[in-house]
Amino acid sequence: MMPVPPPRPGGAFGQVRPMRTRIDEIAAGLYRLSTFVPEVAAPAGFTFNQFLVAGAEPLLFHTGLRRMFPAVREAVARIVPPERLRWIAFGHYEADECGAMNEWLAIAPRAEVAHGTIACLVTLNDVADRAPRILADGEVLDIGGRRLRYLDTPHVPHGWDAGVMFEETTGTLLCGDLFTHAGDGPALTRDDILGPSIAAEDLFGYSSLSPGMGRTIRRLAALAPRTLATMHGSSFAGDGAAALEGLAAEYDRRLRAATP
Repeated sequence: MMPVPPPRPGGAFGQVRPMRTRIDEIAAGLYRLSTFVPEVAAPAGFTFNQFLVAGAEPLLFHTGLRRMFPAVREAVARIVPPERLRWIAFGHYEADECGAMNEWLAIAPRAEVAHGTIACLVTLNDVADRAPRILADGEVLDIGGRRLRYLDTPHVPHGWDAGVMFEETTGTLLCGDLFTHAGDGPALTRDDILGPSIAAEDLFGYSSLSPGMGRTIRRLAALAPRTLATMHGSSFAGDGAAALEGLAAEYDRRLRAATP
């Protein structure tokens, strides 16, 4: 999900200023690459986060915007040689999730995009420069020392093709746009992220309310994640199941309020 700033002198988003990407290890061998953009959701600003999962076959979850590619590539290079990247995954087809997909495919000759059936059949088979790997709902991708389980989450929080990945070794849920919140907070927090996420929903209205939202999110809660790796905002360490149950309840409340 990418809230776009209003037009301003200096050009389109991504041309305003040079970008720097911060690196933090939020779980063993799992790195958060975060670029803060103060022009988005001002005055709080907004972070755009990618996650590098180390292993024999390194996986990058989210590619970043195409204009962010140089900064994110430089960050990845501080952890592993970018050409060693083996897997590219993301939440759904949107510029901040996968805008630099083909740039990564160009510099990493063995890299493959991995996503769910809908994303591959509807979009990625056409737009990816190499054929993607289709992942079934619940399928495990073994990257050598790490196992990532792919889960379909259609329309949660938005996008027919939406999905998440659960890294089983560290109990980290790579949860895409779930728990989006503004600001440039710490890389990892034990503080509440549900309240800030509700505030972001009130501001952006980025979620697609549907009858299955609560059920889908409770399925993720059943994984009992210990870390929630959010695409926008601080990642969360603690009782991930409770946070997800709270998010499901909030969406249930919003759906009831929107239903005549």
